Amino acid sequence: MKRPFAANDVSGGLVSAAIAIPLAMGYGMFAFAPLGENYFEDGAWAGIATAFVVAIACVLLGDKTTTVYAPRVASTFFLGLLIYGLAHSGAPAIAAGGASLILAIAFSTVLLAGAFEALFGAVKLGTLIKYTPQPVMAGFQNAAAALLFLVQIGNVCGFDRTVPFTEVPRHLDSIKPLSLAIAAVTLVAMWNAKKLAPKVPPILIGIGLGIALYYLAKIVGLGGYLGPIIASGPRVAIGPMAFPYFADLAHADYFFAFLPTILGGALALAIIASIDALLCAKLVTAPGEPRRHGDRLLMRLGAGNLAAACIGGITSGINIGPSVANRSFGGRTPLSVLVNAAALAIAGTVLFPLLGRIPRVALSAVIMVIAVQHFDVWSVELARGLQRGRGAYRLNAAVDLAVVAVVAVLSIAVNIVLAVFIGVAIAVALFVLRMSRSIVRRKYRCATIHSRTSRPAQDRAFLERSGDAILVMELEGALFFGTGEKMLSEVEAALERETSCLILDLRRLTEIDSTGAKVLLELKANLVLRKTELLLAAAGGAIAMERLENFAVVLAIGDANIVPDVDRAIQRAEDELLRTQPQSYDAEMPLAEVGVFAQFSAPDLKAIEPRLNRASYPAGATVFRENEVGDKVLIVVKGTASAYLQLPHSNIRLATFAPGTIFGELAILDEGVRSATVVADKELVCRTLTTSDFAALAKTSPEVAIRLLAAIAHELSGRLRSANRTIHQLDA
Repeated sequence: MKRPFAANDVSGGLVSAAIAIPLAMGYGMFAFAPLGENYFEDGAWAGIATAFVVAIACVLLGDKTTTVYAPRVASTFFLGLLIYGLAHSGAPAIAAGGASLILAIAFSTVLLAGAFEALFGAVKLGTLIKYTPQPVMAGFQNAAAALLFLVQIGNVCGFDRTVPFTEVPRHLDSIKPLSLAIAAVTLVAMWNAKKLAPKVPPILIGIGLGIALYYLAKIVGLGGYLGPIIASGPRVAIGPMAFPYFADLAHADYFFAFLPTILGGALALAIIASIDALLCAKLVTAPGEPRRHGDRLLMRLGAGNLAAACIGGITSGINIGPSVANRSFGGRTPLSVLVNAAALAIAGTVLFPLLGRIPRVALSAVIMVIAVQHFDVWSVELARGLQRGRGAYRLNAAVDLAVVAVVAVLSIAVNIVLAVFIGVAIAVALFVLRMSRSIVRRKYRCATIHSRTSRPAQDRAFLERSGDAILVMELEGALFFGTGEKMLSEVEAALERETSCLILDLRRLTEIDSTGAKVLLELKANLVLRKTELLLAAAGGAIAMERLENFAVVLAIGDANIVPDVDRAIQRAEDELLRTQPQSYDAEMPLAEVGVFAQFSAPDLKAIEPRLNRASYPAGATVFRENEVGDKVLIVVKGTASAYLQLPHSNIRLATFAPGTIFGELAILDEGVRSATVVADKELVCRTLTTSDFAALAKTSPEVAIRLLAAIAHELSGRLRSANRTIHQLDA
């Protein structure tokens, strides 16, 4: 029996909360870690409180999706390094004010960052922010993932007090092997959780097993060989606990000394959080779902982060894992998000003393796996491509990897705020160099540009009238969430005209990331609703095809809709248009309807017909081969045949001949060798005229023979004129 709709939302909300709680606790601890282990508990609570407040704020401000909000690795990384920089700055004011002053600056930065984020949305900067090149965000993400992983080393080693990862080599004698063993089992279990229990979220398996092993060791008397738990003792309820920090900072003599740090840090944090939110919004949107309004998203998140700062929280964003789990376990309305928030509220109040008893080793092992999973896949693939790529691709890959490395190193080794603004400067430069033009290199309709298919005069006339319904768009460059959004806008504008088929030429694409793949899936879903066919022409686009297969685009769009080249895509679209016409050539076409005989009288046809032989070929049969001596012209009366130039490992299609057209006519004119190989596409029936039969016709009916030569010349000139028009249109 199907469960009620609300029950699905409840199950989705509870499962997503079970995933979000340890994530929020781990990220909060990471942000507050520079203040010392006494603040681990505060950081864990701040993470949970942030996820609760931002979720409530976003739903109240109109979010109708099932998106789950929780701290994110990039923004938490920024905040953690900011706190670390303040704690180790050596400033006299910091030494005097201690942790309270650092928290005041941190909360003020989060507060102002929320205001900036909301302002970005209000002034519609969301679209512009999407164009931050991926190397910049990859640098931040890789640095954050690396540092998030390294910070956990002290906890998995089981030290009784906090030991920075840089000092672990000095404390090797204090490492507790049992703690390392529990961490290893937890890590391996979470990494392979999909194989062990496909329907259970991996994080729950990992942390559950880690907790069980820890307390089992305690029960058997091995507690002395284990590290500490997160904390113990009561926590205050959620409330406006950050206001005293704001008040103390505002009345302090050194307020203006730290104002540039707060302003610069807030602006940088807002930029990182905004980019991350817009990217995650694209990733959590299922194919066919409406696109999310980026500016409204930023306004909601900004308001939520501002509210989180008021209760001593950190910056939050869209969390992909819990969001996907919410939908997978039944969440379909904002009720699931409210259920998630309610579970977070209970976790942060009633259950927090119990959550505080989670072993640090178990939580840190889980966070290590998450850190590894957060390494940017695109930059890893780019490094691999650097080895096997050639020419311009290797140069572009090297530049991108250099940007990734510079941003990552600056983030950790120099100054996180400075790194953000340098990254933004790099983003602007790369935008000017690479993204100054649309990814749509060219678009055209097929009223005057046709496939290399020879068709009867009536079909050509119909395609001249109706070919505008076929739209071709050539793509060039990198397809990611910024250029993809712009491409979708151009497609939407082009589809205001009646369109039966959209052909995307992918030959010149240099890269497709996961968000670019989702753009194609979104486009496919939208075109299905419009009853418009989508064809992807990928000849020569090895990188594009590899990415399409890796991101399951080929599976979703269908192999049948992936065609070798634009010409065959246009041919297929033309065939679909022609199927709407009443004529049908399932039977053999009468000789009088063949194009070259259109102006011939009945007596003329009576003179020609005895000279014509009938030849049939099964599908796939070779009619004649390149470089063979030609001795006859063939007139197609049923089926189709295609002419190819043979290459060592492939072929080039020159033309396709439909019923009512002729091929091999050069045999009549010059008796030379065949210039191409012709193969029957399907069952083919031709009427053939050999050179000897033509010579006999010229003797018995010279006037008819002359008119036949003139008709063949007219056919050739029509093909040449059509080819010239196509070349002119493509070069325009």
